[in-house]
Amino acid sequence: MTRAVIAFGANLGDREATIVSATRSLAETDGVVLVAVSPVYESVAITDAGAEVDAPRYLNGVIAVETTLEPHALLDVLQRVEQQHGRERTKHWGDRTLDLDLIDFGGIELADERLELPHPRAWQRAFVLQPWLDVEPDAVLPARGPIAELRRAAADEVVRR
Repeated sequence: MTRAVIAFGANLGDREATIVSATRSLAETDGVVLVAVSPVYESVAITDAGAEVDAPRYLNGVIAVETTLEPHALLDVLQRVEQQHGRERTKHWGDRTLDLDLIDFGGIELADERLELPHPRAWQRAFVLQPWLDVEPDAVLPARGPIAELRRAAADEVVRR
């Protein structure tokens, strides 16, 4: 089994219900064992232009799993769960009912047309780092360092719900 860290976010619809349902879907997936779910945090929307204070706020957190799936197969599962929860990919970094990002997969480094591991912006985002720190305080992001140090340097703000 390989440990994977998945970030979740939602800023449209019934955010709480969507996150609970998506977490349940992941836990019921063959080859995926739920290890931990972080507390939920609220944050402003981040777009290509930066923080979008007028957009609906996000609920964010992370899920740690153990999996027998390969990284691309787990990505396929995440995208299927997003679709099942009304995710539409119409605008880059636009509002969404559900966003599931594969942040880390057993510490491997990988980059292809579909997937980059570790996630290329996770090291900068408090809305990923803080909940990850809550469930794995000693975690290290490959090529970036301990998430505790990265969290201290992250500029965005999160509020625990």
